[in-house]
Amino acid sequence: MVFSVPFLNQTRSRFGEESYPAVPPIWSVESDDPNLAAVLERLVDIKKGNTLLLQHLKRIISDLCKLYNLPQHPDVEMLDQPLPAEQCTQEDVSSEDEDEEMPEDTEDLDHYEMKEEEPAEGKKSEDDGIGKENLAILEKIKKNQRQDYLNGAVSGSVQATDRLMKELRDIYRSQSFKGGNYAVELVNDSLYDWNVKLLKVDQDSALHNDLQILKEKEGADFILLNFSFKDNFPFDPPFVRVVSPVLSGGYVLGGGAICMELLTKQGWSSAYSIESVIMQISATLVKGKARVQFGANKSQYSLTRAQQSYKSLVQIHEKNGWYTPPKEDG
Repeated sequence: MVFSVPFLNQTRSRFGEESYPAVPPIWSVESDDPNLAAVLERLVDIKKGNTLLLQHLKRIISDLCKLYNLPQHPDVEMLDQPLPAEQCTQEDVSSEDEDEEMPEDTEDLDHYEMKEEEPAEGKKSEDDGIGKENLAILEKIKKNQRQDYLNGAVSGSVQATDRLMKELRDIYRSQSFKGGNYAVELVNDSLYDWNVKLLKVDQDSALHNDLQILKEKEGADFILLNFSFKDNFPFDPPFVRVVSPVLSGGYVLGGGAICMELLTKQGWSSAYSIESVIMQISATLVKGKARVQFGANKSQYSLTRAQQSYKSLVQIHEKNGWYTPPKEDG
């Protein structure tokens, strides 16, 4: 089976014979395409096993198929799997030299199989610290993604999908999430559309008191945010808006858009984590003295209006710059 991918012909691996597989292969690509660079960056997650090179090839082929919307042959999944026992014997061996090499090959295969079945000592699984319910969500996302690729209904990009999966895993492990400071739900199981509930704000703030009253009136004591991610995440920020309740102050604009430099291309950094953004928004609402507008028309918060407000916000600040509020404003 031969895969013909032009990019692979320009990719090379450099690794010492004596250090492999203890030291992973180092890959490089003769291209300035950030998408291709992201494909290679993913390889650092594969750090164990006697078949690192095969695992890397499997990951590269899979990612390139996703990147260029190409169908992936089912045999790719078996690329780094142990050979069946009957394939490990050589019936046509006729020379003494070949007979002498057989024990060494068999020993390597046994060692390889052991590595695949047993995690390396001292290595932590990427699922460590994640509850069963959230692990089920992650597995469902993976299953849906595989099915989408098989159906040719690919959405998003490889780099964005990988980063968002990492962000979600990190959130599921975080103490702030487990402590009930906020909650995350995927809208229609989409990795690119999150609903985030701010469950706790500064208890000394007026906003906290308003949320307690809101619970008595409407049975909900949280602020619902929506995070929308694009294919070029994490290089561009998510679009974030308040969905409910209707707020005044807190740097919340018409439609629910949020006035924060952090959420613009100018102020965004791909190094920011989504959890840090969530916590910063929570602090900004309190700092801006946000208050719940009881009895307000909830329809005034919509995606279209929020996008319009955000666009105007960006244009104004691109022209006039951003400013730091006076200390008396918090």
